[in-house]
Amino acid sequence: MNIIYAKIQKPDTLEVHIHPASASMDPSSFIIEPRIDIFEVSRHEEVFTLRTSPFNLTQSYTLKIGDSGEKKIQPDGVLDLFYSRKSLGYRVENGIHIFRLFAPRAKWVKLVFFENYYEHCDAQIDMIKDEEGVWEVKVDNLKSYRYYGYRVEGPDDETEMFDSSEVLADPYSRAVVTKNHFMHPAKTLLFPPGDFDWEGDIWMKIPPEDLIIYEMHVRDMTLHPSSEIQDALRGTYLGLTSLEGRGGLNHLLELGVNCVELMPVQEFGNIEVDYKNEDLDILNDWNAYERNHWGYMTSYFFAPESYYATGGTMSPNAYMGQDGRAVTELKTLVKTLHHQGIAVIMDVVYNHVSQYDLNPLKFVDKKYYFRLDNDQNLTTASGCGNDFKTERPMSRKLILDSLIYWMTEYHIDGFRFDLATMIDYDTLKTLTKVLRKVNPDVVLIAEPWGRGKYDLQGFSQLGWGAWNDLFRNSVKGDNPNDGLGLIFGRLWRNVTPEYIKNIFFGSVKNGGGPFLKVSHAVNYLESHDDYSLGDFIRIGLNETDPSRPVDDLDAHSRLSETQLKYNKMAALILLTSRGSVMIHSGQEFGRSKVIAPTKLPDTYPGFIDHNSYNKDDETNWINYAHMKMNQELVNYYSGLIALRRKFPVFRKPSACKNVFFETHDPLIFAYCLTDPDCGYSMMVLLNCNQREEFTLSLPEGFWNVMADEQLAGEDPLYRLNSDRVTLAPGTGKVILKT
Repeated sequence: MNIIYAKIQKPDTLEVHIHPASASMDPSSFIIEPRIDIFEVSRHEEVFTLRTSPFNLTQSYTLKIGDSGEKKIQPDGVLDLFYSRKSLGYRVENGIHIFRLFAPRAKWVKLVFFENYYEHCDAQIDMIKDEEGVWEVKVDNLKSYRYYGYRVEGPDDETEMFDSSEVLADPYSRAVVTKNHFMHPAKTLLFPPGDFDWEGDIWMKIPPEDLIIYEMHVRDMTLHPSSEIQDALRGTYLGLTSLEGRGGLNHLLELGVNCVELMPVQEFGNIEVDYKNEDLDILNDWNAYERNHWGYMTSYFFAPESYYATGGTMSPNAYMGQDGRAVTELKTLVKTLHHQGIAVIMDVVYNHVSQYDLNPLKFVDKKYYFRLDNDQNLTTASGCGNDFKTERPMSRKLILDSLIYWMTEYHIDGFRFDLATMIDYDTLKTLTKVLRKVNPDVVLIAEPWGRGKYDLQGFSQLGWGAWNDLFRNSVKGDNPNDGLGLIFGRLWRNVTPEYIKNIFFGSVKNGGGPFLKVSHAVNYLESHDDYSLGDFIRIGLNETDPSRPVDDLDAHSRLSETQLKYNKMAALILLTSRGSVMIHSGQEFGRSKVIAPTKLPDTYPGFIDHNSYNKDDETNWINYAHMKMNQELVNYYSGLIALRRKFPVFRKPSACKNVFFETHDPLIFAYCLTDPDCGYSMMVLLNCNQREEFTLSLPEGFWNVMADEQLAGEDPLYRLNSDRVTLAPGTGKVILKT
């Protein structure tokens, strides 16, 4: 017999899975050490339920069955019984300083104070646990202490991660000081910056279908010297508030987007394990840079990333965040963007936490906060070393508390949830209800996959938006080698023209798509993941060989005539289709991600990168000189954005009539959008056939060209002088009848 698992589901109930199971098992067949009495055994197939005397959850137990081996017992369902409504972390009430930490299986917890961030503890105070698993202490006088943390002791065996020798920052830290090391040791600031003058600012109110989202990395947007931002501000929150240069905020305003999606700005593990250091427990043989640049390794769910504050550094073993200035500087960024009419969405990661560091949730109670396999190891469906157990009551509370905090304290307008299907459905439902009570207009967007699940329709039923990969794949394809889409003159994976038509109109359910509303489709062609759209087109056209390094980066970055044409066609389809729109930074100039030269081994300089999460600045930053090379494409995007924002017919389906014209070619689409309220008609003409031109007889009237293969804008470019219009292969037009 083999014990598959042994789990404590109630204080006096153990569930045991045995394979194969003997038919003659009774209480005497089982031994629990240290001794727990077994009163009764029931069975359903191979699963046995043992009614026992109460378990002590601060104790480790082992189950033995005769000569069949033994298994460490896992506390499981019993942990769901712990829940507290108390406010966690540090707060001041009636002049008393209160510290609370949820750690239901801890044997003891000590609160540790520090005067300096680089010194050992100056004072320790024992905390007291209540029946709900919350440890608490009240302090009258904090003296000159500026930082604090916790030491936590719990059950001791090889399946646990308790280590009372380590000081853990508070999981509810509002600001932390961290050391530049893969262990990311941290202390919590007692007094992060307080009052902030919002100058009357509050959340933006932009209907989802009107959103034109610009996904961007805070550091990358202004770090390159070509951004023309002053040196001290480049790569920072405040750099993005500057109107001095051509990069950052000025570029956003030039482009005309009305929303930014910040790649993770919650404090994260920037540094990964030493490369090929065999003396460490983990052998890093995949990341020679030893970095996590994008930020998808969240360490503290309430604290802003201090690397993006002024004075941030990645110097080894240096400290960041000593004075908590990131709090004020991120708020300044949000307020500035709001004043410019730009909403702010945060990209948040609640499906896993940072992999290698002293993340407090792992060391406060791994078995409460994380999903485990039958040997009580962390599962890794996320691909990032652990999976957060969102279904636990206090895990759900932490997520909700965090989201509400960012909404109320930082005026964040919405959230994009990384690998959102890894968050359990009850948590998704709860946060939807709670967040919309706080702000009825909060933007909720899912990356609708993860943990082997894919659920566009499910998120639509929740009233969320979701990244519409059906649009992405249909328009450009899913890979540049053998999965090309419409702009290449292909029907992706043999989808039908009727399928494509529905893609243009929001991928809605009544047309065979997954979304209940147009506003739930977040249409996009590029994100931080995978090849940039510019590189996808370069490779798809066979004008760039990804198996060979780029010799001349500037020449490579300049779009060829054909590449420019394909990029324009992609932009035209994206910005005339219904649903929210997302553009990734650099997409508007055909950005190429080429691995920068470095002295590090195993880094492949010169090769196009489809996954630059671990590269440093030189691979990821936005080079505005390359943008200037391709200014024609930038102008085309800004013109289409202006056109879309001026004419609601591209965004709002309710009062508009949509009529498709017969083209007799599955790669050519012509449709008319009529808005009876505004008294105009708009036609979108798309010739995705790369070999044949197309001519269409127009309905009676005068037609003005708003976009063609060269230019686009909110004002007419010229009037058609004929009742027929011709499109060259691989081009499109938008024409307006008034």
